[in-house]
Order: sequence, then C-alpha cells, then structure tokens
Amino acid sequence: MTPEPPDARDHWFEDLADHLGSAYLRYSFTRGTENEVSFLVEALGLAPGARVLDVGCGPGRHAHALGRRGIEVLGVDISARFVELARADAPPGVTFERVDARALPYQAEFDAVISLCQGAFGLAGAPGPALGSSDPDGVVLDGMARALRPGGRLAMSAFSAYFQIRFLEDTDRFDADRGVNHERTTIRDEAGAEAEHDLWTSCFTPRELRLLTSRAGLELEHLYAVTPGAYAARPPDLDHPELLVIARRS
Repeated sequence: MTPEPPDARDHWFEDLADHLGSAYLRYSFTRGTENEVSFLVEALGLAPGARVLDVGCGPGRHAHALGRRGIEVLGVDISARFVELARADAPPGVTFERVDARALPYQAEFDAVISLCQGAFGLAGAPGPALGSSDPDGVVLDGMARALRPGGRLAMSAFSAYFQIRFLEDTDRFDADRGVNHERTTIRDEAGAEAEHDLWTSCFTPRELRLLTSRAGLELEHLYAVTPGAYAARPPDLDHPELLVIARRS
C-alpha cells in the first residue's frame, strides 16, 4: 500500500475538498466523464488489463469509468475526503490512496498516467510550500513521467492562458508574472451550506506545455484544445478553456 502524506495540511485544495464532498459531482464540468474517457481510451491505446495511474483523481469519476472498461486503475489525491468518496462503489481492479502529487513515489509502474480537469497539475502554484521547487507544477509532471513504463502514455489537461486572459472576469486576479489566476469564490456543500474559498489555477500556453513535457523526458504526440465533456482532436486555439497533452515516455 502506498504511504499516505503526513497529517499536516499544506495544500489549499484540502479544505475546499472537505467542504465540497460529493457536491463536487454536481458541477457541470463533471458530467462529461464518458466522453472524456472514451476519447482517452483511444488516444492512449488502452485495453482491458492495462494499468493506469489517475493523479488528482477527486471522487474517482474517471477511474470508475475506466474500471468499468476492464482497466486497472490506482487513483491518488491529496484530499482524504475525496479518496473516501472514490472508494465507495469502486469497480473491481480500481483502488485509491491519499498521495501528494508533488511527491509521487512510483517508478515505471504504469501503462498510462492521467491528470484531468486540473486534478493535480495546475493546482500547485498557490502561495505556500512547494517542496523545495520554484516550479511545483513541473514537479508534478516529473513525477507522472517517472511513473510511466517505457512506451507508456500521459494524458494531462491544463488551463489555457489564452482563454483565461481572453475571458478574464471581474472576480479574477491574474498574476501575469507567475501565470496563476486567483479567484475568491463561494462553494456549496452537499447540504447547500455556503463557504468562501480561494482557488489558484496555473495557466499555460502551448509552447510552455511542449517545453515542460520535453524537460520531463516525454515525447509530445498531440496537443489539443478541449472543453470538459467535449474532448476532440482539435488544434490549440483561443476559444477552449483547456489544453490536453498526449505524450509518450520514450
């Protein structure tokens, strides 16, 4: 069993996830799971029996969908609350552990690694501990690359800096120097109780993602512009909120 992170909470996402709980699955961006998984099964060349690591798995919606296709999945998330939810009704061959994506312990163990909807990559740029790195999102990507077997593939989404700037809202505070958007927003829990939370999202250009994947020892195969729940093979543009990286460990 993978060791869990220490009890000390040093990531802003944990408090948000504790408050959200299963209400996370009420948000519209979570309703396109089957589209996303179908697209990724083809893009990553996955077949029953393949072993996948889902980094920043949340309540496990992608891992569950992959498991129903006969794919073995280990989902990891820093939120103990989300791991608890993900374990409920998990299909056979799908397991979950509380693991900090900034310190992934895996070495060449998986046929594919996924990190979707800012599940881990893109959420490490907030103020606070960065595990000794000035590039905490890069640390997450490096760990995912190490977890791949030679020839294994990565699918990773990242928020588009182009889209963020084009559709900047009054509630957003975009740090142009760091490429991180900070938003103060109100979140409802399962019972409808409201609480304010800070969200920090790192935003990327296609060029940055190409450089980061290359530095991590990955060969970029495709870079797509996508919207959650509407994954398709389209080139980067200004109109879609996310960029989807498909890369291979050579």
